Amino acid sequence: MRSSTSSGSGPRTRRRRRGASCMSASMPARARAGRFLARVEGPRSGNVLLRRAQYRVADDAPRAAVVVRGIVTANQRAVLRRALRDHGERLDPEAAAGLSAAEARLTDIARRALTVDAVDGLRGLEGEAAAHYFGVFRHLIRVEDTAFVFGGRSRRPPLDRINALLSFLYALLGHDCRSALEAHGLDPQVGYLHADRPGRASLALDLMEELRPVQADRLALSLVNRRQLGAEDFTVEEAGGVRLTEAGRKRVLVAWQERKREELRHPFLDETMPLGLVCHAQAQMLARHLRGDLDGYPAFVWK
Repeated sequence: MRSSTSSGSGPRTRRRRRGASCMSASMPARARAGRFLARVEGPRSGNVLLRRAQYRVADDAPRAAVVVRGIVTANQRAVLRRALRDHGERLDPEAAAGLSAAEARLTDIARRALTVDAVDGLRGLEGEAAAHYFGVFRHLIRVEDTAFVFGGRSRRPPLDRINALLSFLYALLGHDCRSALEAHGLDPQVGYLHADRPGRASLALDLMEELRPVQADRLALSLVNRRQLGAEDFTVEEAGGVRLTEAGRKRVLVAWQERKREELRHPFLDETMPLGLVCHAQAQMLARHLRGDLDGYPAFVWK
């Protein structure tokens, strides 16, 4: 990939840019227990040229496919591979075989995605990958506790404790992704993998596809497998839905902030950064791709 550098990169200019980024970012406000209430936004200059480029790519299926192709399956595979590497010997044969088979299917889907030029086709592959991934997600839960049985992905409302935890973490990640996109001048409503829908932040959901296996799914598994959350941290409602209690949400929020401070080496930038800043790095690179500074969009691939 080629990149271009801009002039005016002295200390004073960098301070102005950092200040502008902070002023343009949005900050979600939550109740003490973590419920989303509102967002506080500073004034935004509004990069109309960047957003026009974003909209043009969204209306150009072959160009949109270039962005979408990179975010299908990569980090779901990485989660399964890490589980097999770290815990494979302690897994029962059925679980190990299921995880290995799912990882192989995800690898095959990733290869097939390289030859698909239509966004609709890539959406179909993403759905197929999600079915395989969540089809074996129960094997990643190592505690023998009937309170944490995972019967498949469910939402609105979550029907078990694992789904309630995942949904809460996805909501936190979604707010962070939306803020990162807006901070870099992008419109979070207009995405590429997720189709436009009133009230849906489609581009934030696109960015979440890259990050949630690493940032949300692995945190959920850690909280359960290390017994940092118990059955008492959830409430089962009369209608069958499950939600975190206030105490449970507080524990998750603390763990979420701690996880975001963990550092990793970004595979494309080759820089060390906190996990919580990866969404900003990806939003910045997507903006550079749309402006023409990068030939392609380098999706985040966790190793």
